Amino acid sequence: MGIDPFVSWGTPSGAESREGSGALAGVRLAVKDVFDVAGELTGAGHPRWLETHEPAVEDAVAVARLRAAGAVLAGKTHTDELAYSLGGTNQHYGALENPAAPGHVCGGSSSGSAAAVAAGRADLGLGTDTAGSIRVPASYTGLYGFRPTHARAPREGIVPLAPTFDVPGLLTRDLALLREAAGILLDGSGSGTATRLCVPPDLWADQSPRVGAALAPAIARLGLPVHRTPVGHDVTDAFAIAQAAQAWSCHGAWITQERPEFGPGVQARFRRGEGLTREEVTLARKALDEAADRIRVLLDGGGILVLPTAPGAAPALGRPEDRRLMTLRLTCLAPLSGSPALSLPAGLLDGRPLGLSLMAARGHDEVLFDLAARV
Repeated sequence: MGIDPFVSWGTPSGAESREGSGALAGVRLAVKDVFDVAGELTGAGHPRWLETHEPAVEDAVAVARLRAAGAVLAGKTHTDELAYSLGGTNQHYGALENPAAPGHVCGGSSSGSAAAVAAGRADLGLGTDTAGSIRVPASYTGLYGFRPTHARAPREGIVPLAPTFDVPGLLTRDLALLREAAGILLDGSGSGTATRLCVPPDLWADQSPRVGAALAPAIARLGLPVHRTPVGHDVTDAFAIAQAAQAWSCHGAWITQERPEFGPGVQARFRRGEGLTREEVTLARKALDEAADRIRVLLDGGGILVLPTAPGAAPALGRPEDRRLMTLRLTCLAPLSGSPALSLPAGLLDGRPLGLSLMAARGHDEVLFDLAARV
């Protein structure tokens, strides 16, 4: 059995009144424990972080906007250690069992919010997505998972991981609720239309044919012409380097002072960040900038990049984190380009949910909801 989605030090489930007004009146909100909630501790997935930080003075901006619209706090939810994982497990607190696939993980690092929504204990999940941490749990648990355009998302009051890539994101069972909540969360209004689907053969060829077969009907229902232009060079390692450098910049001083214990995967990534040279980071950033230019060209004029959200369905509980790099190759394209992405429940593999990701040009977030409605 997995752990409860809600942390024990946050507002207990049902603690707020369900009364209120606004577009989200009565909507139960599960908040990943990297967001500040006024008067509450923020644990960031690590007991030592919990011990060394004071309660928040005010809500994170994303939390404040959703609560002002009537959402009620169901509780704060578990996350992977400092949100630096896609695995959905935590060395200190345990793993969350997937309500949509018992005996399997939810995926991380927004695993707690995904589990709460998938189990029906919340209607709306607030999490963060740095390298796929909204989209991967959404795929594994059969939810909609939305990562917004980087420039449109409020990031104040969130424990950072890699600020160039970090954004708040949303998880729901219902597309209409997702669209409503996204309109409240985001700055400004988007634009754009969808004219074609970009289905890159180089990335799809890396996936199991069974994944392609499971997702093909959903792609057909999108009803747009398909262009098969490769994305190009694999920049997974460049992304991992840039992320690690920023993660160490954000947390290196705290880690050096407090000497917290991490699980092996998270520990290895922080060690890599500590040991990176300026030249390595500069070269990685150059590779990412070039990749962002290629993606911009693909998406210009209404292109929609279409990918599996993850390389497969949810792994079994207790399985080692052996899928990270395969997943990262799919999920890193949105953060490195600052683009919006939406994972929608689109198929099943061995009886477990499988998500399809749609990615649009920056600022074209709303187009993704229109497309998802077709599926």
